[in-house]
Amino acid sequence: MTTTAYPFTAVVGMDDMRLALLLNAVSPAVGGVLVRGEKGTAKSTAVRALSTLLPPVDVVPGCRFSCDPAAPDPDCPDGPHETVTGDARAARMVELPVGASEDRLVGSLDIERALSDGVKAFEPGLLADAHRGVLYVDEVNLLHDHLIDLLLDAAAMGASYVEREGVSVRHAARFLLVGTMNPEEGELRPQLLDRFGLTVEVTASRDTEERVEVVRRRLAYDEDPAGFAARWAREEGELRDRIAAARALLPAVQLGDRALRQIAAVCAAFEVDGMRADIVTARTATALAAWAGRTDVRTEDVRQAALLSLPHRRRRAPFDAPGLDEDKLDEVLRQFEDDEPEPEPEASEPEEGPDDDPDGPGGGGSDGGDGPEGPGGGRPQGGGQEQAPPPGAPEPSIPEQRSAEPEAAGADAEPSASEEGGGAGGGGAERAAVGAADPFRTRRLDVPGLGEGAAGRRSRARTAHGRTAGARRPQGTLTSLHLAATVRAAAPHQHARGRRGPGLLVRRDDLREAVREGREGNLVLFVVDASGSMAARKRMGAIKGAVLSLLLDAYQRRDKVGLITFRGTGAELALPPTSSVDAAAARLEQLPTGGRTPLAAGLLKAREVLRVERLRDPSRRPLLVVVTDGRATESKKATVSDGSTPVERAGRAARLLAGDGVASVVVDCESGPVRLGLAGALARDLRGTPITLDELRADSVTALVRDVRTVQNTRRAA
Repeated sequence: MTTTAYPFTAVVGMDDMRLALLLNAVSPAVGGVLVRGEKGTAKSTAVRALSTLLPPVDVVPGCRFSCDPAAPDPDCPDGPHETVTGDARAARMVELPVGASEDRLVGSLDIERALSDGVKAFEPGLLADAHRGVLYVDEVNLLHDHLIDLLLDAAAMGASYVEREGVSVRHAARFLLVGTMNPEEGELRPQLLDRFGLTVEVTASRDTEERVEVVRRRLAYDEDPAGFAARWAREEGELRDRIAAARALLPAVQLGDRALRQIAAVCAAFEVDGMRADIVTARTATALAAWAGRTDVRTEDVRQAALLSLPHRRRRAPFDAPGLDEDKLDEVLRQFEDDEPEPEPEASEPEEGPDDDPDGPGGGGSDGGDGPEGPGGGRPQGGGQEQAPPPGAPEPSIPEQRSAEPEAAGADAEPSASEEGGGAGGGGAERAAVGAADPFRTRRLDVPGLGEGAAGRRSRARTAHGRTAGARRPQGTLTSLHLAATVRAAAPHQHARGRRGPGLLVRRDDLREAVREGREGNLVLFVVDASGSMAARKRMGAIKGAVLSLLLDAYQRRDKVGLITFRGTGAELALPPTSSVDAAAARLEQLPTGGRTPLAAGLLKAREVLRVERLRDPSRRPLLVVVTDGRATESKKATVSDGSTPVERAGRAARLLAGDGVASVVVDCESGPVRLGLAGALARDLRGTPITLDELRADSVTALVRDVRTVQNTRRAA
């Protein structure tokens, strides 16, 4: 059953996103689009609608790889192709699911036939299906790293390679790559961000009339998709014709020396790494000129291209949201004002977009047509004013908060007994949030044993990629052949199978797959003491800096993170386990301190969170990181009938966690000449590893190399 797509021209607002998609439709060499934004902002709707605007393609009849009959791929697995008349078909829009396997993406070889018969029996994957069309990856930040690497390599080279035990197949794979993601669910690695040509941020409109128009159009579409699409058919046709005209004009666009100098100056001013930013900006500016119906690249093209291609490439502090300082951009471009040629009068203005539709009250740009403020010539959203940061991003960024937080006189002094919550006064008053110290590179803390969780970079695990550690019979589809083990299994049966010459007779029962060992990502749950005993300003800043450093390490190792804080009368789950390390950093930065130290409540809260997460994702092993000085105090109202002290109750809670088999680290924050050693005692109850703030640093020379694997020795001794 054919589903009628939502019309692209009926999407309300989202000018940046629609412009970036249209520029890639005009010039696929731009390199694709990454759309970042909160949920429910029409990201997927716009991408799916784009494919209906692309011109049809001619393909060789019967070719599974969509070869162009005018220039067939000489290495096509279905070739060689004779000169034939092509069949015209619509450009495909192929979706890559988050849970797809490597074979589903790149295709698969029949290993048994390749070894026994020498036949390259190849089943094409999604990269072949997307050739000369659109490849769409929803939630690209949740895709496994090795799949993203394969995907972006194919997009960069225009070809896909499948190699298994010396047997290889190559086919063309040129497509428009579009990815969407919600930053709340985690970020992409910087080197992967750089491989997307353009990146745009989208947020839901706060304008009442625009939101009303969104709902009105969506309800009309859901009630009658075909009728709704018919009402927008004229606008869709006009936009389709404009894309075709811009494609035809693109080869004639001249990128002059002045425009090249502007691009180089802008990229240098924002300290982007490498030269890909310059190339992408140049291609984007050229596409913008063609989209406007011109053959010369102007300053406004360079400016808009920079706003689309540079925000995700500029150097920034950890956990800062992507963005570009438009005032600085204008300042760089003003250096070239004297060389600006007088623009020639244009014969006619570009046609207005679908905002002329009399049926919709959202006219005047609400639906984001290709008029002056839409994809045709408008600058990206937020031009001239600050754009709201995406959900989960620090607001403001961490360095800004640190620089804006002056240190009070005497801030390095230790808190008094009443401030610590240990006096009779019932706990100190709440203090304002203290900025974190600069992050540093930490030692790797890992979970003992061998896991089978999601691929990452922290603890040892059986994974699809890594060093070969053994062989076994295939469990499902064979994805990684262990050649030596297969030969050993087949060799004893050659005489019985009637082998009379060279070659090896291999049957399916002989096949063995490689067992590989790599590393997994873990659930790192932080339990942070925010009580009065930690409230000295410089001391708390150093502690936050340490936790921030561990968060940065968790981001690099592809972990999920959660944050529990305890202070006053109880514990709070400040951030449920998530892949968004940015969100954890923001919550940490805003964390106030003061009050008593309900350590037992924090540990029991951690046990409950880990129990729930174990049910949700049993393969992801947890690592508990407790940041405390080990002190435990509670109000008199919290006294229990058994007469136990807060420290004793904390010890019992720690032993419950140890009994659950939770690997743990206690970051000892105790300072001063007199130390009570309470954090070390807590680590013993947890059967975990105690480590000081100094020992946490990877470059520390005062400590031996230590990690959570020492838990095994502790458990044996116990």
